[in-house]
Amino acid sequence: MVIDACHEERADQRPRLPVRRAFTLGVVGLLTAAGVLTLSGTASAASTLGGAAAAKGRYFGAAVAANHLGEGQYAATLDTEFNAVTPENEMKWESVESSRNSFNFSAADQIVSHAQGKSMKIRGHTLVWHSQLPGWVGGLGATDLRSAMNNHITKVMQHYQGKIYAWDVVNEAFQDGGSGARRSSPFQDKLGDGFIEEAFRTARAADPNAKLCYNDYNTDGQNAKSNAVYAMVKDFKARGVPIDCVGFQSHFNSQSPVPGDYQQNLQRFADLGVDVQITELDIEGSGSAQADSYRRVTQACLAVSRCTGITVWGIPDKYSWRASGTPLLFDDNYGKKPAYDAVLAALGGSGGGDGGGGGGRSCTVSYAETQRWGDRFNGQVTVRAGSSAISGWTVTVTLRSAQTVSATWNGSPSWDSSGKVMTMKPNGNGNLGAGASTSFGFTVMANGDWSAPTIGSCTAS
Repeated sequence: MVIDACHEERADQRPRLPVRRAFTLGVVGLLTAAGVLTLSGTASAASTLGGAAAAKGRYFGAAVAANHLGEGQYAATLDTEFNAVTPENEMKWESVESSRNSFNFSAADQIVSHAQGKSMKIRGHTLVWHSQLPGWVGGLGATDLRSAMNNHITKVMQHYQGKIYAWDVVNEAFQDGGSGARRSSPFQDKLGDGFIEEAFRTARAADPNAKLCYNDYNTDGQNAKSNAVYAMVKDFKARGVPIDCVGFQSHFNSQSPVPGDYQQNLQRFADLGVDVQITELDIEGSGSAQADSYRRVTQACLAVSRCTGITVWGIPDKYSWRASGTPLLFDDNYGKKPAYDAVLAALGGSGGGDGGGGGGRSCTVSYAETQRWGDRFNGQVTVRAGSSAISGWTVTVTLRSAQTVSATWNGSPSWDSSGKVMTMKPNGNGNLGAGASTSFGFTVMANGDWSAPTIGSCTAS
């Protein structure tokens, strides 16, 4: 399988995109904010990706950027839907050791601390890779480079000892194309083929309990590159070189679709005695075609007993390194896409569709402030059906402590005893076809607090 020619330069070099400051918030689960009441109808474990995967003995994770954790809906979606994380860039060599033997773990620590607080698995990414290296590494001679590589592995792994479930010890060490050869890199060019084995042995000594993985892309089906990785893993297992898992990045698009032998390829690696993990999944596209591809990948993992988990490379499309291809499970407003429904259904979850445009009923909501005056503002909530038609919906809106609602439209509201939690149901606009939307609105008397209300998850009927 061959992907676009730019992939070699761009793969895994996901830029740190700026947080967008906007009033539009998609909603999955609840926004986390001090003083916000817990709303009824919070998703149960079986209706989230992580919960459904856990019921199958697996994890479902997301790549996370530290600079987005302060965004309420980003953190809320992460915390609600996922039970594993991988730092996008924060553990790479240039991030933690930009100057020789001077380490800065602050950004990576932020992700690790957040994940630990939510009892999530953490994948370490990545220790030895030809890209995102600080300039000083490439300038070293062989002896110094060997010392620097082993020191880097040891210091980073020991800093996180006991916290990291699995490490991508070596990343993308093989060429694309039909040769099956090793990729040119400072490590390969100066240390030779043995650098991968040395890295794994050093990693085992640094943290005997962490899973040690080799990770690569364009190895999803059987081809020259995956055959070369397979031969290396087989050799390592035969000689007692410590390797516990192989990661398959699984970046797909219309030119590079999910290969027909995807499951069989995962299985042949598992048969060598290693776990397999889908480590950086994203699939460009939309609608039922994208959903079907995500469903196939999920089903393949479930069919291989040693496929221990799936990680998608990002949460909403807008923060993806391939944002223009809308490759993730949540749209720019954190709305659940048909691909989300397909994955949840494949995992046996209770809230998803069948991934082909039919299936179970679901809905998502997004919020926008539409108008503001000196003492009040109008809010609008858009309700969108998932991959199947729905006949009704329910959405909760929680006000800040000082706020009150003076008017509503296009919905039938009811209130809890505090007068701060409004439950909105349809007023003649409950029937929505698959993917169709409607909206309701309300006027908030700010009383000095102009914060957006907290919008709860949408419940379809």
